[in-house]
Amino acid sequence: MMHPHHSFAHSRREFLTDAFGGFGELALTSLFADAVRGASDDPLAAKQPHFEPKAKSVIFLFMAGGPSHLDTFDPKPLLNKLNGQPRPSEFGEAKYQFVPKGAKLLGSARTFAKHGKSGIEVSDLFPHTAKRIDDIAVVRSCYCDKVVHSAAQYELFGGRVVPGFPSMASWVVYGLGSESRSLPGYVVMPDPHGALEAGQPMYSNGFLPAVYQPTMLGSGPRPIRNLDLPPGVTPEERRKTVDLIRGLNEANADGDDEFAARIRSHDLAFKMQTEAPELFDITKEKKETLELYGVGTKPTDDYGRRCLLARRLVEKGVRFVVVVAGGGPGNMQWDAHKDIEENHKRMAGQTDKPVAGLLTDLKQRGLLDSTLVLWGGEFGRSPEAQDGAGRDHHNLGFTMWLAGGGIKGGQAIGATDAIGLRAVEEPYHVRDIHTTILHQLGLDQEKLTFPHLGRRERLTLVEGKVIKKIV
Repeated sequence: MMHPHHSFAHSRREFLTDAFGGFGELALTSLFADAVRGASDDPLAAKQPHFEPKAKSVIFLFMAGGPSHLDTFDPKPLLNKLNGQPRPSEFGEAKYQFVPKGAKLLGSARTFAKHGKSGIEVSDLFPHTAKRIDDIAVVRSCYCDKVVHSAAQYELFGGRVVPGFPSMASWVVYGLGSESRSLPGYVVMPDPHGALEAGQPMYSNGFLPAVYQPTMLGSGPRPIRNLDLPPGVTPEERRKTVDLIRGLNEANADGDDEFAARIRSHDLAFKMQTEAPELFDITKEKKETLELYGVGTKPTDDYGRRCLLARRLVEKGVRFVVVVAGGGPGNMQWDAHKDIEENHKRMAGQTDKPVAGLLTDLKQRGLLDSTLVLWGGEFGRSPEAQDGAGRDHHNLGFTMWLAGGGIKGGQAIGATDAIGLRAVEEPYHVRDIHTTILHQLGLDQEKLTFPHLGRRERLTLVEGKVIKKIV
């Protein structure tokens, strides 16, 4: 008869063998899944989406500082009627950063009119965008968790109210790779007036590998410095130099993620020097196209150039482009604390024609079907007045819009209450915007994960839902 201890030891070994064999099968299955999705030695190689996508790329027109929904896409006649009066108690309370309790309501001086076949009401701040309204799905019931710029900007880009998490663009490039081998997968074009409250971390790759970080462009006619080869240096000579540097770097990389990303950035820089100068030279565009974006005239020249470049980038396979409107001190953003009229007239004057030009150009070229365009800021503005003529930050209800990329335009969904204080009909958190973007790109939010500190992290936590009415 077998000794009982011997029997126990034998069964324990069998258990461990069976268990680890099972783990091996799971690991092999995961590797096969990666292979099916197009995994390769190049983390930026194009990958297969989880399901059939409607869009291939995204352009986010980020209106930094928080444009007022009440003066743009969400008319409130009752707010005008109650102008100068305290907020009626039946609308509930709201926390603000600067507006004191008991402040008076501020009506809108803007004129709203119905546009397009859809008859959606749009403010007179946007006469050009209004002409494209049948391509646009206006979401009037967005909300987020924080009422300060930095936290709201982190949440808008990364789904969390603190820095350190990957931006939605980094997640997209992690999930899909890039279709271009000579351009970055993820590009940010900041406003030339300066940085924003959340700074560089809101655009960052967070805990994702460094290869998914953004490429930051400058402004003006030459958004990338030193793009041309030095005089007298041939592409072949530069290739030899880059190969030598790469070999030296790889000999000392030792598995360092940041070092590996730097090696790849050198290779990308070389490819851009040899293949991209023509892309960034917009002077070869037709005169009609430049005029469409407002390039060459004030106040639209700067934002028009960047919107035009965004079109050229997605046309060449760049996956995600952020075009920022607003930077530097508060009033240089859509951050209208003192004078909503002066601020929004100026900011809309800089961006309306370029935004409409982008939508028109994408549609004319057959690119709007495959390019998802998102417009909006980190929050809206308060129904109450600040300093008599301004509006404070407001996170309880605001407007964003989407177009292209399989989005059903010509509709306005959701609603805030009668004074624009709170999202009351079909409220959508910014995570729902993220989920909808992923969905249009063919990415399942539950499968797009990355191991971090013992858990499988994802962009949308566990709360995101697709905005089904617009897809």
